[in-house]
This record gives sequence, structure tokens and C-alpha cells, in this order.
Amino acid sequence: MENIKMPVRKKGAMSGMLKRLMKDRTGLALTEFAFSLPIFMGLGFFGLEISNLAIINMQLSQTALNLADNASRLGQTNNGLVAPTITESDIMRSFRGTALQSDNIKLLSRGRVILSSLELDGNNNQLIRWQRCKGILAATPAYGGQGTNGTSDVNFTGMGQDGSEVAAVFGTAIMFVELEYEFEGMFGDLFVEPRVIRQEAAFNIRDDRNLAAGLANDGGPRALCTTYNDTF
Repeated sequence: MENIKMPVRKKGAMSGMLKRLMKDRTGLALTEFAFSLPIFMGLGFFGLEISNLAIINMQLSQTALNLADNASRLGQTNNGLVAPTITESDIMRSFRGTALQSDNIKLLSRGRVILSSLELDGNNNQLIRWQRCKGILAATPAYGGQGTNGTSDVNFTGMGQDGSEVAAVFGTAIMFVELEYEFEGMFGDLFVEPRVIRQEAAFNIRDDRNLAAGLANDGGPRALCTTYNDTF
């Protein structure tokens, strides 16, 4: 049988190849990029999430301000000699405008909007004469429900956070809005924990109203605070 000789690598050739590999820098930038890419992607997604939270928070603030402003203008176009009476349909139209403004974040299907009329009662105490709500979130008014007044609760001196309460004066009313929204991150809870965002806003009514009549029932749908829905 014929002997087959296998090629034998010389020791010098092997050591030369190892030296060349140690000196080779080809693909170094690609390797560094592969290691750094997850870090930069994480930072980018984190920044995107924080920006989204800030934008939604600002939009909710503007929505609360717009609702309070719109509610303060109800009856402003009435040119009669008698002060106008605000109706249930007027309030429902205001809520409808709020729903359209915040449709991109689904405010009413993920939150709750509470509109209160803060006035003075016959004893010159603060009174929530009427209150209407819209939205699915089971949130309750922070400062009391309809009928809350300073006569039955001496601690009720207005609406708002401690130290910055607003109070009505004789012959006028304040439209006070409370808004709560369940925020969920774009990437779940990876960067930002789910939370409830709360915003408040208040505007004094712009013109005379028949405050004694309260909120008139004109036969239209009513946004009672005992119901939780986002339909009109």
C-alpha cells in the first residue's frame, strides 16, 4: 500500500498567521457599533416615551382649559333682555367638543371629565350648584359632588388644591373642570409606569346667567355623574 503523506504546517507559518490576526483591525467599527447599538436604541426609545408623556400631559391641560373656557361662554350669544338659563344640551355639546379635541388620545374611553358650577348659596357660602361628568374611568370629584357647600361643610371654601383654591363671588359662577386620564406608555411599562394624569382648570362665566334656575332640563341627554360612558 502506498503511503500518503499529509502536508505539515511549519511552526513559523502558524505563528505568522496568529500575528497577522492580532494586527488585523478589519470590522472593528462594526463590532463597536454592534455593542453600542442597544444602548443608543434604549436611550432613543426612552426619550421618545418621555416626549410622548409630556405631549399628552400638555394636551390634557389644554383640553381642561378649553372645556372650562367653553362652559364659561355658554349663553354668551343670547341677545335677550332676560339672563339665559344653561341647559343639559348645552353641557352635552361642550363635552362633545372635548371628545373631538382629544379623540387622538381617546380621553373619554380612558379617562373622566367632571364639570362643576361653583357659586354662592343663600348664606353667602361656596356651593357646587350642579355637576356633570363624562367618561368611562371610575374617578370621583376631588372636592365634593353636586350640592356640596360651606354650610354643611365648614372646610369647603372653594375648589382647587390646598392653598390655591378658587372661590365664586356674588352674582357670578366659576366653571371648574377636573380631568383624569389613564396613561399607558408606548412601550408598555418598560420606561414609564402606567399612571393617572390629573389636570384642573377654572374660568369665571363671561356674561350674566340665570343662576337661580341651575341647570335646566330641556329634554336632551344628561351627562349625570352616576353614569360612566363615552357615548353621545
